[in-house]
Amino acid sequence: MSNTPQAIRGTQDIFGTDAEAFAHVVETFERVRKLYRFRRVEMPVFEKTAVFSRSLGETTDVVSKEMYSFEDRGGESLTLRPEFTAGIARAYLTGGWKQFAPLKVATHGPLFRYERPQKGRYRQFHQIDAEIIGAAEPMVDVELLLMADQLLKELGISDGVTLQLNTLGDAESREAWRAALIEYFRDHKASLSEDSQDRLERNPLRILDSKDPRDKPFTADAPKIDDFLSSEAQDFFGAVTQGLEAASVDFVRAPALVRGLDYYRHTAFEFVTDRLGAQGTVLGGGRYDGLLEALGGPATPAVGWAAGIERLAMLVSDAGIGGEPPLTCILAVEDDAALPYAQKAITILRHQGIAAEMIASGSPRKRFDKAVKLGAKVLVSFVMRDGAPVANLRAAEPTADYLAVEQVIQTIQS
Repeated sequence: MSNTPQAIRGTQDIFGTDAEAFAHVVETFERVRKLYRFRRVEMPVFEKTAVFSRSLGETTDVVSKEMYSFEDRGGESLTLRPEFTAGIARAYLTGGWKQFAPLKVATHGPLFRYERPQKGRYRQFHQIDAEIIGAAEPMVDVELLLMADQLLKELGISDGVTLQLNTLGDAESREAWRAALIEYFRDHKASLSEDSQDRLERNPLRILDSKDPRDKPFTADAPKIDDFLSSEAQDFFGAVTQGLEAASVDFVRAPALVRGLDYYRHTAFEFVTDRLGAQGTVLGGGRYDGLLEALGGPATPAVGWAAGIERLAMLVSDAGIGGEPPLTCILAVEDDAALPYAQKAITILRHQGIAAEMIASGSPRKRFDKAVKLGAKVLVSFVMRDGAPVANLRAAEPTADYLAVEQVIQTIQS
């Protein structure tokens, strides 16, 4: 094994119950997005680097430190996607998707960021993603929030998860707030962390969500967005909160919840759990009305969210949901001469949607005992009697599964 290449740091091989929990997240997401009539899209795994540098901002950590960028053989700079939104926005502008506005799309798949691996966070990780592009109404924000809330409930992991909600105001409100933050933090610049000092002039909102203890005393007393909201921005946020209340979705106001990039407007939100340690966010998003302009398109309203599949899968596993695929029927072939008969039976069972396995190898005398240990709801043993195959059924009780298997066996025998 010494010459066998090892897995790359920050990647993972997902197997067993972890893989089943992962699949449970994706399958539930696919079911819920169909209920809300979001169209499925598949996006390229790599894009021109400009798609991400222009949309995420050259000064962000993602662009400056975390992107996997490379030059292809044609000399063009390409980047493995670190998130979905920018690529979907690019496709909206270049792929003729504008004709479907307001466009509701959803996707899932791998993303790539060169960051320090930690619990539930990898360099190749996976997200589910939902976006609505071309709709400016607050009820659209509400729809996405309701979809996220229903997803977490249907995954069975909503206990202990809190929706944190904030508004970033419209462009004018945000700019006034930004100017006030710069003025305020300038007075404390020498006491701030190095990262916050660096962000002060170009991205002061990022200081508000700093985890550095040196910044905490100053962020608590920093100017609040509510003092700068225009009447239109207040009405927008009020409509969002009223929509959530009408749908009986609980939330808490989180004034420190921000998005540092200039194209974010109005609603910002995170679903946060107390069960994943310090990195508690399981799903987050917001309105990004300025993004498509940053990519060279016309002013276009948009809102969306994303969630890490690995983190959701950890909560699913902790809740004991998912697990190995259920086994409804086990077939024990106790005589090799009965194998063709059993093979026909298991094929029909699976075509009828019944999860089935067959034991037909090893010592014929031990196959029945092996089948019993697997604990299926229905056990069928196949033997030969007077030169003809015979099937014997066993079950703890005559359930619908038992009756369905019995009907298949009877059909074959007739």
